[in-house]
Amino acid sequence: MFTNKLIPLLVRFAKPYPGWIILTIILGFSGALFNGVGTALIVPVILKIVGQQVDLTGAPPVLKAILFPFDNLPENYRLWVMSGAIIFVILCKNLASYSSTLTSSVLTRRLTSDIREAGIKLLLEIDLDYYAKMKVGDLINRLGGETARAASAIGSAVKLVILGITILVFVGLLLSISWQLTIVTTMLLSLVTLINQYAISKARNFGKQLSDISTSYSVSVLETLSGIRLVKATGNEDREYHKIKKLIIDREKADFQSQVHSEAIGPTSEVAGITALMLIVFFARTFFADQIASLSAVLLTYLLILLRLLPFISQLNSLRSSFANTAASVDIVAEFLRRDHKPFMNQGKLFYTKLEKGVHFDNISFAYPSNDKLVLKDVDVYLPRGTTLALVGGSGAGKSTLADLLPRFYDPISGCITIDGKDLREFDLKSLRKAMGIVSQDTFLFNDSVRNNIAYGKPDANEEEIIAAAKRGNAYEFISKLPQGFDTLIGDRGVMLSGGQRQRLAIARALLQDPEILILDEATSALDTVSERLVQAAIDDLSRDRTTLVIAHRLSTVQKADQIAVLDQGRVVEIGTHEELLRKGGFYTRLYALQFSDRAETSTHHQSLIRISHELRTRLNSMIGFLGLVLDDMVDNSQERQELIEESYKSAFKIFNIIDVLEDIVKLQQRFSSTSFPNSNDNLTNEKVTFQEISDQLRTRLNSMLASLRSLADNLIDKPQEQNELIKQAYHSAIYLLDTVEVFEDKIKFLVNSNYPV
Repeated sequence: MFTNKLIPLLVRFAKPYPGWIILTIILGFSGALFNGVGTALIVPVILKIVGQQVDLTGAPPVLKAILFPFDNLPENYRLWVMSGAIIFVILCKNLASYSSTLTSSVLTRRLTSDIREAGIKLLLEIDLDYYAKMKVGDLINRLGGETARAASAIGSAVKLVILGITILVFVGLLLSISWQLTIVTTMLLSLVTLINQYAISKARNFGKQLSDISTSYSVSVLETLSGIRLVKATGNEDREYHKIKKLIIDREKADFQSQVHSEAIGPTSEVAGITALMLIVFFARTFFADQIASLSAVLLTYLLILLRLLPFISQLNSLRSSFANTAASVDIVAEFLRRDHKPFMNQGKLFYTKLEKGVHFDNISFAYPSNDKLVLKDVDVYLPRGTTLALVGGSGAGKSTLADLLPRFYDPISGCITIDGKDLREFDLKSLRKAMGIVSQDTFLFNDSVRNNIAYGKPDANEEEIIAAAKRGNAYEFISKLPQGFDTLIGDRGVMLSGGQRQRLAIARALLQDPEILILDEATSALDTVSERLVQAAIDDLSRDRTTLVIAHRLSTVQKADQIAVLDQGRVVEIGTHEELLRKGGFYTRLYALQFSDRAETSTHHQSLIRISHELRTRLNSMIGFLGLVLDDMVDNSQERQELIEESYKSAFKIFNIIDVLEDIVKLQQRFSSTSFPNSNDNLTNEKVTFQEISDQLRTRLNSMLASLRSLADNLIDKPQEQNELIKQAYHSAIYLLDTVEVFEDKIKFLVNSNYPV
């Protein structure tokens, strides 16, 4: 049973393989022909073997034609030659059938592969608007499960062609032997088909139900895994488990019910077929009552051919059930692969080479597809080459939408964007986008190595280029501390890294790509103070001498922009430099007043240092306590002693990581204090510089402590005296570090009292 979309699907994907199709049909026809001839020869040979006289006087012409080559053979050799001919014909039949199975299997696999490739190509070419309306789980199910089921239908279609040829050959033989019996046979077997129709219609219904449940299951699992942090944070593991469990049970139930009806077709066909065969024998006796003795060989041949035909009829019914079961999937895949009702960006023919003058957003208006509300209204701004344009405004003002129009994720509904006076729609899309680098707050990283993520925009980059990009993006230091360095796998979407580290990798990726036009979409809005400073420093390096479009929530990050465009409800309400906009006392001034003042930022920095000092003191106190117990021999056994040493080593290693954070703050202080706070006095500056000295002291003493504790934790020291000496050294080092932390805390208090920002 074909669905109305299976034939167009087959025609579309079978076009490149006419040779395979013809070969499959020829082999299938040859196998069927050899099968029929071999079957027709069997009865006369068996009758001769058992000594029965074979009278073919009234035999149909087709049987006479098959036996004609043996008529002139001597009687002594005829039986042996006919037996050999049967074996040879059946051998040829099986060889042809085997070859036909292989060719049809190859054809099916190629058609299936082409469908999957077409699906992947479609998803990569389609516009972003399509993904905004579709669930990712639904797309994965269509590309995976539904495509597999549709491919099963295609495989069944290829088998049906071969099966149809075989049935036609056998029916032709039956008609040539007795058209009367063949009419009766057709009527009886049609009743068998009608009996099976109920099971087939049920299988179709359960097949659609199975397809719907599979889609819901894929969507639910993907959403649960994607939001696993929220699931765990809200304690909803049981709720999600029972929801998915119900889908699994419903899916298995639908699958079982479909199988119940599908598997019933074979036994039903066999019982009904044998019943029909017995009835045909009675009808034969009625039709040929006065010739039954002379036509016994003919009737036996007819019945044998019919017996060989019945399994093919059963296969036909099974294929009908298979088509019914996969009909929904065929419809889904055919609809999925349609391109006429999906959004595709029109390609220009002009290859993008270089930006000479600038980018002009020329009276842009835009509304999202299927939505009449204008998100942008007559926006007109110009971004000269080598300058930075910052877009600021409240949530929903249209900042990100305007930025999305530049790489042509969408096209405006009126107005145009021009590069050096040429409409963006005239350029080749890939060449245009390759000249742009995008760093957003929602950074995407692949579940791959750090190296491959950095080199994604430039796969042919060498090691030196990757390292240079990492250093410029302030990422090299943390990368070098990862377990395998640049070869470290960072997990799904970079889950093994912090938000700031992911952003710095994205910036390193953009630096390596070396884009001519840079789009920064709130790249620091979701970061803590330390990470923001590191990322901002990398962004400053990235955007230097580039044409940059910046979207910012924190106004402190765009004060140096060449132009700042203020958007409100899709319109540009103000444009100018930071100082010009502040002097106007308008919308930008109100936004600026709502942002944190320098004093608030200073308090945030101070709080970061206070948290660091608290963490250092906590770790050192626990370490001193552990080592003191070991030195005073206050432990019960060697195992407890070893555990205390290992805990001390873990505390020392965590302190090492805390010092890394402190050094990041110190580097940022050195980089920004001279530009951000030019009026600071020398005394305060000297106090700030001492943080670097404190950090160096902590790291120097900690390095020797880590080496000692590592040797003890790994049992590399055998002599008890040497062990005690190393423990004593580590204990005194911890006390020294604690004294250094006290100096560190005094410096923080000084800065807090002086109200001096870090």
